[in-house]
This record gives sequence, C-alpha cells and structure tokens, in this order.
Amino acid sequence: MKHCIKSLISSFYLFVLLCSFNPVSAATTNEIETVFNWAESSFPELFPNHQATQMIDPWAFRFYPSTGVYAGVKNNDVFVLGGPWGTESPTFVGTLPDVLAQIQGSGGNGTVPACRDTAGIPPDMVITQSGNVVNITTNGQCILIPDTGNTNFCEPPAPVEPTGISILSTFNITTFQTTGIIIDLPGIPNPFDSLAQNTSSCIINAPVDATNLVVNSDICFDMTNQLSTIPSGFGITINPPVTVSTVSSSTSQQVPDCFATDAGSIFDAFTGETWVNLNGNFVSSTGLGTSF
Repeated sequence: MKHCIKSLISSFYLFVLLCSFNPVSAATTNEIETVFNWAESSFPELFPNHQATQMIDPWAFRFYPSTGVYAGVKNNDVFVLGGPWGTESPTFVGTLPDVLAQIQGSGGNGTVPACRDTAGIPPDMVITQSGNVVNITTNGQCILIPDTGNTNFCEPPAPVEPTGISILSTFNITTFQTTGIIIDLPGIPNPFDSLAQNTSSCIINAPVDATNLVVNSDICFDMTNQLSTIPSGFGITINPPVTVSTVSSSTSQQVPDCFATDAGSIFDAFTGETWVNLNGNFVSSTGLGTSF
C-alpha cells in the first residue's frame, strides 16, 4: 500500500511539472544534460544515483525516487520540484543560459569525468556517466557526422604527468547495420566489414579513472552527405539516406605491458605517440610515415 501511495504521489508531482508552464523556445540536448549532470555531481544529497533524462514535450526532466525531487528544463528555463522546494508547483531556478554561466563560473562543467571533452559532440548525442559506466546514445535518431569527421567522442583526459598505468580496452560490436548503400565489388572486401569487427586498443599512461571503465554506445550516423558524391554503379548501389548504426560495449582492464597484448593499436596518453599492430609487431606511426 505504501508503494502504491508513493507511486501515486510521484505521478501527481510529474503532472504538476508538465502542466504548470507554457512553452517558449527550445534548448539543446547537450545544454540540458550539462545542467543535470552538474546537479548530480554537485548536490548528490538532492539528486542521488544517476538517473536517465526523460522527454515529454516540452519538458526534459530527471526524477530521483529516493528524494522525491524532479529537475526539469522547459525550453530555456530550469525548474525543480519536490523535496525542499515543495510539491505545489515547480520552483524556477533560472534561465538555461544563466544556469550554464553559473556552472562555468563555479568551476564546474557538467561533463563526463572519463572523457577529455564532450563540448564538441553533436547536438543530438547524449553522453552520461554513472560510476565507472559511460553511456553514449543518439536516442534512436540517425545524426549527421560532425564536419571534423571525429567519431571518438569519449577520449580519455590527457595526464599532466606519466601515470605508469596501462589499460587494455576491448571493443565488442553487438549490432551493426547499414542502410541506403550496397557494396559488391569483386575481389575487393567491403569496407564496412572492418567497422563491424571487434577490436582492442591499449593506452599507456592512462588516467586512473580509465581503470575498469565500461563504455556502452547505441548510436546511428547519417552518412548521406559524405557518400553523396559516389555514383551508383560498378558494384556500388546508393539509395539515400545512407545510415550506419551500431550497438557496442567497450570494457577496460589494467595490464602490465601494452606491448605484451594483442591490441590493434597502442597510444601513449602522455607523449601522444601511437603504435600499430602489423602482423604481431607494434610499429610506431612515425616509422610508418603517417598519422593515426
């Protein structure tokens, strides 16, 4: 009975949160996630245990069952409800730009500790971290690849000095699917096949936070613009939109020596040097005369 009453009260709080204000203008997903992540890390007594962001137009919100608190963003305004703020109506915290400015001014960033920089991620991609688990998602959408072409959205922070820690990361593909393109070139491997294979890499002088890190991703990229110049024919058939979607998981573990592993590549996070595994031998990218 107590559980039913608590669920009923929580539903009422949500109803109040959704119905109290009128929409104004839309905020970006990255800005919203920044505010929520910062609130969790700065005030864990109010926003404990990382919660997923829920979307019910025009609201984005997170609910914390143990404290009965909601954090919500409606367009460019930030609100809280429940706990010390009461349950009669949402309490206005500030406009989204003002709250973001306060976060930056306080030295916070609302980003993901395990990742070097998430400021450049696409607007419709969300990266969150709870404990040692990082989740990357495009929320079921196929998003455009950034103009930079960079698809490594969670690089480890560069250490200010050598750490002596070596981390082997194994990348496992659960689902890999392409649409809008068929490649059937006699005698030439399909380039997408290499993207669908499980791989591993090793980091020398890795940050402490990278130990035992798990990165889960469920993402889809729209590559129509990148492949629009390729004409159909000669074994290639293109029927836009061209998309590539993957569901994967990367697990990390500390190892004594990266060069004693079967990693496909090795990266020194302190010096920036890279080695590539060629037939069982690690060759420096400098020796290959190219950049990796």
